[in-house]
Amino acid sequence: MTPLTLSIRTAPGGPVIDIAGDLDHDSAPRVRDALADLDLRPGQQLVVGLGALTFCDSSGITVLIAARNHALEAGADIALAAVPERVRRIFHIVGLEQVFTTHPTVQEATAAWTPPA
Repeated sequence: MTPLTLSIRTAPGGPVIDIAGDLDHDSAPRVRDALADLDLRPGQQLVVGLGALTFCDSSGITVLIAARNHALEAGADIALAAVPERVRRIFHIVGLEQVFTTHPTVQEATAAWTPPA
């Protein structure tokens, strides 16, 4: 088991949260609380960096879907970045690749954001 760590920063398009370690039943509430506390505004993009994610179970998937719902309710968008291959396979199996925009890196995700007109 790898302890979960979170890092939150602001990019020009909106907040970036990097999740490292195991996103599971024990750590999901902490991530859910951090995501709920984000001040998202219309037109922003929430980027969730998963490059250091070591494990993701159904609780983690639920948290990511809740993050998507939170972003959409705020009129913002969401993108996942640097999804590890082992996690990408899980996302493919459950169909999340059709729900989330993904980028190879956090830098590419933040660069893909375009300000609203």
